[in-house]
Amino acid sequence: MRVGLPLGAAAVAAAVTAALTMTSAGATTASASPTVKPATSSASLTELTDRVAGALASDKDFKKAAKTKDTKGTTSSSSSSSSSSATASGSGTVSPMIIGGTGTSISSAPWMAQLWYYDDKGTSDTGDDLGFFCGGAVVAPTKILTAAHCVKGYDWHAYGAVVTGTDQLPTTDSSGNTDLHGGTVSGVWRQWNHPSYNATTIDNDIAVLTLPSPVRATPIRMTTSDDSASYTGTAARSAKVYGWGRTSSTSGDISQTLRTATLPIQSDSTCSGAYGSDFVAGHMVCAGNPATGSDTGTTATCNGDSGGPLVVGNRIVGVVSWGVQNCVAKGAYSVFSKVRTYVGAAYPRIDDTNLSGDHKADLFVREHSTSTGYEKDSKGTSFASRVSWGSFSGYNTILQTALDRDGYQDFVLRRSSDGAVFWLHYIPTTQSWSRKEIATNWSTRKFIVAPGDVTGDYLPDLLSVDSSGILWIYPGKGDGTFAARVEVGSGWGQYNSLRGHGDFDGDGKADLIARQSGTDDVYLYRGTGKSGSGAFASRVKVRSGWTGYNAFDAVGDVTGDGKADFLARTPGGTLYLYPGTGKATSEIFATRISVGTGFQAYDIWG
Repeated sequence: MRVGLPLGAAAVAAAVTAALTMTSAGATTASASPTVKPATSSASLTELTDRVAGALASDKDFKKAAKTKDTKGTTSSSSSSSSSSATASGSGTVSPMIIGGTGTSISSAPWMAQLWYYDDKGTSDTGDDLGFFCGGAVVAPTKILTAAHCVKGYDWHAYGAVVTGTDQLPTTDSSGNTDLHGGTVSGVWRQWNHPSYNATTIDNDIAVLTLPSPVRATPIRMTTSDDSASYTGTAARSAKVYGWGRTSSTSGDISQTLRTATLPIQSDSTCSGAYGSDFVAGHMVCAGNPATGSDTGTTATCNGDSGGPLVVGNRIVGVVSWGVQNCVAKGAYSVFSKVRTYVGAAYPRIDDTNLSGDHKADLFVREHSTSTGYEKDSKGTSFASRVSWGSFSGYNTILQTALDRDGYQDFVLRRSSDGAVFWLHYIPTTQSWSRKEIATNWSTRKFIVAPGDVTGDYLPDLLSVDSSGILWIYPGKGDGTFAARVEVGSGWGQYNSLRGHGDFDGDGKADLIARQSGTDDVYLYRGTGKSGSGAFASRVKVRSGWTGYNAFDAVGDVTGDGKADFLARTPGGTLYLYPGTGKATSEIFATRISVGTGFQAYDIWG
């Protein structure tokens, strides 16, 4: 039986340079302090702990729809009720754990997260309680990568809790006190699962949970779309999986402590040979040696491991997705979502900080006549009515960014009078804004760009082009400070526009869009995830003679489909949205969509 790998609660219960500074800014320039709706979970610390305890104590099996199959790959339909309570947990989801693994510590896998879900249905009858457990990985301070079958159809904001910073599962004593064993519990602000997730086939099985505040756990990176070595090279033979799942096919108990196992990644042909059409090559990857039919000689994921990471070279290459019932059927392999395929869709969720707090990038503009800044929230293919952020006078550059990845939109501002550059960021604990000077004397910088993570370390960077046309990277440290600048190369002064925020070609790396002076041809510079001269691949012309526009903006994924989009304004004030396609060709954008007129009133675009 193929089952997703979350775990039912009953089983759980059984178991920069001198030019860059970081000083307080005492400038006289206006500094807006708009009201921000805080990121929230729906519960207090006590309530979150109670959710964990409820999931631990719940005796409601959480079953998922699945297909039965023999080890030759033939399948037949099966209702969700046919899923074993030890292997299934949730409507359309299943939980796995590691059989044949060994214990490991949180210091070896500091990014591991426990996902607890508990809904008592608002009744006194415990028989209808819904509780289950999945694994996950911290991929940014407020982001958890997991499986879609652990997320789709469940309200994690209302009923979920995430525990990080511990290798032990929680325990509850006879007095009802819950011990997190040094872990930290967080609520969930919002959730995303791949829009094409199919609960019947368990395809496109990947999701991201956003937490209301950063956790201290050290993040781990997803692999990139051009990574083939992790799946076929020597390193693929030593892929490691982590989780708290079942440790035996004959018991529903899961491991109280974190476990790991080495599972060599298998070829698509091997996986298809074992599972037939249930294995979707390109979307899935299987790993491990063929199971023996019993615990002896088998190393495999099992119930409770769902959503956990498969790691090669300290990058996530797979997310635990599904397996066979009881996990050890002869010839079976553990199956994972292939992260290489999904990083393009998932990365915008990792770098999705925006003004309204949803999964779509919003627009910030400044009105020329009043110097008032306005927020215009994305509605997918249009923008909502503008919301005032107050005066932004005295600046000639305003960029939306998220230098500290705390879940709130930040701004990089350049002062007109002296070229000083500031980081304006929101502090949730005091519900106030703080402004820090991060650079001095940047008056002659032709462009400043905040594209997100350029160097591949999941920390947002800052770029600038100096008066000589040299492009520099200022590698971010994740706290509004920067390492020493690194030269990318010269010749960047030939452009009349340089914009970028997010991933335009779908490979999970930040890119740039440049327009040539004179011809107005538009070029894509594909990010490589590296620093220095190799930070961007050779330019690709994606548009010829874009002469009909006089302002551009790139704020990320406006439509919410996982692809970075582009905005262009005509001299007459009509603003067009160019939806991204993820293609690094002349088809990089779909047909433009008019999102309104009157935009000639704005002189600065975030």
